[in-house]
Amino acid sequence: MHGWIIIDKPLGLGSTQGVSAVKRALRDGKYGKFKVGHGGTLDPLATGVLPIALGEATKLAGRMLDSDKVYDFTIGFGVQTDTLDLEGKEVATSDVRPTLAQVEAVLPRFTGPIDQVPPAYSALKVDGERAYDLARAGEEVKLASRAVTIHALTIEGHDADSVTLRAHVSKGTYIRSLARDIALALGSVGHVTMLRRVKAGPFTLESAISLDKLDEAAKGRSLEQLLLPLRAGLDDIPALSLTPDQAGLLRQGQVLAGIAKEDGQYFACLGDTPIALVEALSGEIRVVRGFNI
Repeated sequence: MHGWIIIDKPLGLGSTQGVSAVKRALRDGKYGKFKVGHGGTLDPLATGVLPIALGEATKLAGRMLDSDKVYDFTIGFGVQTDTLDLEGKEVATSDVRPTLAQVEAVLPRFTGPIDQVPPAYSALKVDGERAYDLARAGEEVKLASRAVTIHALTIEGHDADSVTLRAHVSKGTYIRSLARDIALALGSVGHVTMLRRVKAGPFTLESAISLDKLDEAAKGRSLEQLLLPLRAGLDDIPALSLTPDQAGLLRQGQVLAGIAKEDGQYFACLGDTPIALVEALSGEIRVVRGFNI
């Protein structure tokens, strides 16, 4: 059980609860103990793609944090909340309701490299404390702006009081901040009323399963049929086939010399068995992450 289970996270469930659900499924199916971790937090009020890493795939979970994401989200105009979503208290109102043409005209300003200030209600740390803990305690939270990239921003739907957008974003992007800033640029205020992650790194909703399906698979002892291979988390990394001797050296953490490969990262395998994520540099291959499979 080394690989990925992609959960279609329901509303109200935290990311750590998603991890707990997979651990419970492993227990119920009597699969034994494996490390389990998630590949990037998804707010309880958000739904969609939550990659759960099992076994040796947990060594790649950090790569998921650095990967691009795609979200569908709805901005409700006229009200801004302190959390910038449905959970918070109203802090500002506006009678302005932008037209579809006005929304279309402003989106290019939010496409490409931009600076954004994260929400006060976020997990970022301020002097060692979580920003949301300080905000909940009534303290004023001042977070520095950060550079992020919005690769694409398209309109999916629009009515008198809201607009639904799809955003392809770099790591570190806060959709709630994006919604706030778009509403302000339109001369209104707004907050996120719907947020759904449709892609995280290489993983999409097509491979995501419900918690009910996860439970059924656990009871039927068929979880392995839902498990995507460890390789699925590295779909952007070319493969490197090894000889048994080369695999043995890498497993001992040694450097392979004289390998004619372009500089960059590779997924090193012995046949179908993953050996390591490696880095090629000047004809030498070094282990970045070794897999004990």
